[in-house]
Amino acid sequence: MPELPEVEALASDLSRRLAGRAVIRVDIVAISCLKTYDPPISALSGGLVDGVRRYGKFLDLDIGGTHLVLHLAKAGWVRWKDTVPATPPRPSMKSPLAARVVLSPGPEGGEEAALDITEAGTRKGLALYVVRDPQQVEGVARLGPDPLADNFTPEVLQGILQAAGRAQIKGVLRYQSNIAGIGNAYSDELLHAARLSPFKPANSLTEGELETLWTAIREVLGEAVRRSAGLDASKLKGEKKTNLAVHGRTGEACPVCGDTVREVSFADSSLQYCPTCQTGGKPLADRRMSRLLK
Repeated sequence: MPELPEVEALASDLSRRLAGRAVIRVDIVAISCLKTYDPPISALSGGLVDGVRRYGKFLDLDIGGTHLVLHLAKAGWVRWKDTVPATPPRPSMKSPLAARVVLSPGPEGGEEAALDITEAGTRKGLALYVVRDPQQVEGVARLGPDPLADNFTPEVLQGILQAAGRAQIKGVLRYQSNIAGIGNAYSDELLHAARLSPFKPANSLTEGELETLWTAIREVLGEAVRRSAGLDASKLKGEKKTNLAVHGRTGEACPVCGDTVREVSFADSSLQYCPTCQTGGKPLADRRMSRLLK
């Protein structure tokens, strides 16, 4: 799933590519991905792209004052095409294409281009919204603070954790109304960097642990954004995987201490962690037990 660093890089890449271009039309291939009807999708036609912005894990394309807001969910992505394919897009069980934005030539001329919005797999969560204001999208309106914003202070983080009570910190970090943009992968990475168990109650952190976690959030996410800056969309997934310390690395050696990275499985996801770095050397029990193995 694209998270804050990748979506930030996508916004930057698309800002560069879309500058000075107008939307000719938007072809919806998978009708289930379009979540709004007013304004209609045709309202985007003829609009000049005024900018691209990130809200948490949402992408916002400002098209002449009307906004196309995208949530890429677990398996969505955007793919740039320098030329528009000759064959019109058609619904197909074999094709991941969900929508295509056809664009005018750039300010320096050239050909029409296309932005393909795709989603792999059979579980569909990709969402497109056409709105007059991004805050009309419920997911955007309920976002918590951005962890890289200047006003995201240790005190703000402390308030979030205290309000969560004894909820496990892994889930608290992932909940978008608490903090915007952190998903499954980076919550694993942040907790590893902060040397905290993913099952630790949110309100139980000491002052030192709180400061360490806040620093990890700023440094891990900030460094991921810096690494991704300037990369084409096609390279972002590989960049992310290459630089993860524990997430998706079950059975490999922890890059900090050399212990074996372990996994806890859920119904539809999993988390990874290092026992030596995060849980005092004790493997975590199955998530359904929610406690350390004795």
